Amino acid sequence: MQPSDLTADSSMSTILETLPGARRAIFARYHLGGCQSCAFGNEETLAELCNRSELPVDEVLGHLLTSHAYDSAMWMDPADANKQRSQLRLIDLRTREEHEAVVIPGSEFFTQELQQQLFAGDSQTKILLYDHSGRNALDQVAWFRGHGLHETYALRGGIDAWSQQIDPKIQRYRLEMDEA
Repeated sequence: MQPSDLTADSSMSTILETLPGARRAIFARYHLGGCQSCAFGNEETLAELCNRSELPVDEVLGHLLTSHAYDSAMWMDPADANKQRSQLRLIDLRTREEHEAVVIPGSEFFTQELQQQLFAGDSQTKILLYDHSGRNALDQVAWFRGHGLHETYALRGGIDAWSQQIDPKIQRYRLEMDEA
């Protein structure tokens, strides 16, 4: 589904799947979905959520689409990343166990020490962050950019997309959390 296909009658699960940063965007502006008192169900429609929260549905949908356009500028496709690889600092956001088992060659495992080094370093360094599937990297990109590292991007599709599109020698794997 394309973002332009979303309507007030779209389920929250469809919105979250179509707009990966939607949960962050809706929580940041409207404080919805972040805790038990303001949670929403996957099958609840955007219109139902807005009615229950006394919010104009057109405004909320507009905010989600605007936020998605902003988020899209933070993604880098595997093919583009591969072309720019010599100019990128690749940072692996996954667990230490995942990093030790399967890694994009030349990447660094993200630690607190590395974070401090990056935040104190050259703000023009081009950084590519990746996780397993690309689902969580945007939050980290926003964090890095908020600390002045404006040339930080997230690998669209994570290491899984990299292994499919760029380097098939990198073993694919599945996280049990992905199945939920």
